[in-house]
Amino acid sequence: MKDKHLSIRIEQCLALAKASNCPRRKFGALLLDPERNVILMDGYNGGPRGGGHLCGGDECLRDTQQVVSGTRMEIGCHHAEMNVVCNCAASGVKTQGAWMIVTGEPCMMCSKLIHHAGIVRVYVVSGGYAGENGLDYLEAHGVEVVRAEGPQDPRLRL
Repeated sequence: MKDKHLSIRIEQCLALAKASNCPRRKFGALLLDPERNVILMDGYNGGPRGGGHLCGGDECLRDTQQVVSGTRMEIGCHHAEMNVVCNCAASGVKTQGAWMIVTGEPCMMCSKLIHHAGIVRVYVVSGGYAGENGLDYLEAHGVEVVRAEGPQDPRLRL
């Protein structure tokens, strides 16, 4: 994939993240076919399909339960990466050999999904989510991780 195409796909992924209703952080993810240079599937973080505006219906469970950022990933919205893999499964879209662009570092839970779905390369927009992540897991299991330039996490600015 040419650099100019990758740059455009990163911009599309960042724009997709804006669809999230999450009051804490907005994530986007795109699954790409690297040979044809097309988007196979997209996803962003949010509440369960048909389950309300936020992860707890009308409230953010992470806020109401005072969950510290970067911990207890099982509480809260469905992650963008998770939505991409689930959308592919529901639509019969092959993930084997695909590339993914994410607007932040995948958590361990999503990294396991990415690896087991057969995704071979993950572009992580630099300066994304500043918490515990699964990049070491991905790299240890043969998934190529590429850091790409993007906007910085505002929590890192002092």
